Amino acid sequence: MLIDQSLIVRALDTALSSGADFAEVFVEESLNNSLSMVDSRVDSVSSVIICGVGIRAYLGLRSVSASTSSFDSDSILAAAANVAGAITDGKRTAERVMLRERLNTNIHRIETVPSSVPVKEKVDFLYRMDRAAHAASGFIVQANCSLADVDRRILVANSEGLLTSDRQIRTRAACFSVAQKDGESQTGSCSPGRRMGLELFDRVMSPEEIGAEASRQALVNLGAGYIDSGVYTVAIENGFGGVIFHESCGHSLEATSVAYGNSEFAGRLGERIASEKVTAIDDGTIPNAWGSLNIDDEGTATRRNVLIEKGVLRNYMVDRFNGRRMGMQSTGSARRQSYAYTPTSRMTNTFIAAGSDRNEDIIASIDRGLYCAKMGGGSVNPVTGEFNFAVSEAYLVENGRIGRPVRGASLIGKGSRILMDIDMVGTDMRTGQGMCGSSSGSIPTDVGQPLIRVVNMTVGGR
Repeated sequence: MLIDQSLIVRALDTALSSGADFAEVFVEESLNNSLSMVDSRVDSVSSVIICGVGIRAYLGLRSVSASTSSFDSDSILAAAANVAGAITDGKRTAERVMLRERLNTNIHRIETVPSSVPVKEKVDFLYRMDRAAHAASGFIVQANCSLADVDRRILVANSEGLLTSDRQIRTRAACFSVAQKDGESQTGSCSPGRRMGLELFDRVMSPEEIGAEASRQALVNLGAGYIDSGVYTVAIENGFGGVIFHESCGHSLEATSVAYGNSEFAGRLGERIASEKVTAIDDGTIPNAWGSLNIDDEGTATRRNVLIEKGVLRNYMVDRFNGRRMGMQSTGSARRQSYAYTPTSRMTNTFIAAGSDRNEDIIASIDRGLYCAKMGGGSVNPVTGEFNFAVSEAYLVENGRIGRPVRGASLIGKGSRILMDIDMVGTDMRTGQGMCGSSSGSIPTDVGQPLIRVVNMTVGGR
């Protein structure tokens, strides 16, 4: 146990002392390791330990939190007293806390704990990635390679008697390649991650495959022309293509926005908000997936949460506090970057489920359009659902065939509109990995989908 159970009880009792009706203690100790290499030379090696305690209390729809980076009893109790002081509603009414430990089933097998592997072996992985990136072509002028792993231990206790813990190990590798010709440069990247150890390189992608894929993308873009802006039929590939749903619609289905009416989908449960082709799911229970959790950061078990079923809105992603405001139970969706952040509802592994349309039929159905093979980053306003995304690898589609590569494309639209305009959904659902930023910090999330067709979409170009 990260801190003594008796101290946890004292902290909870202190937080409840001025009238709060619920209190929670969150304890974290995380080891974050990272290495980077630039053109065959090790650029940085770091190892950072993050540890501390977050304390929170509710009174009705008021929530107060405080944190400390020390495991010292005086510091923890002082943070709890600060929380109680901010409640100030009179004398304690809650019963004395009696904790009962709950053990959780771990569905994420770890074969090689990254922190147990010598740095030299990790550097060897980077060398292999770097060599493969440069070997792709003489036009590759730079390769930036990195490897990061996290070993996070958390403990959650609350005034309802819950005492539970989890250990979360994640590994992610990345390569960023630069291709140059006639004074012009283009880039490509590949960055797989999983909730697993260094077996990532055996079970997901080898260092050579990562380096080669990053350079392949850079070389495609080096030979690409520019796209003209306009309205196109757009096919968006599987994997990280799912970032479109994550950003344009996923955030608008989080209680963080819905509970306050700051979402275009607030109050619309049971309504049709998408094409009947669309079933969208947030599932934190997928073994070894990048965004998976045994428990969320409030100690609630994660689950498979069907958000949209054949176009009908069925559920939101709900945390404990916003659930109070909405009159709904937590869906195991509370997440936080660290103990220093207040948790709120966030996505885990969010994707559009596989459909029944064949990939070749989707492409063949497009007379004039855009095939988005790889998506980049973007932004969204959850209140309006308006979004803008860069496309990192794209091709024109003419007369049902994928043609020449183009660059400079961006997808522009509104979440509620794109959901209705998805009229074909493929069978090959895959996921891609990313880091999602919101009010509770940056957290690992998976995005995913099969190949989909959006019948009408605004494409920004030159």
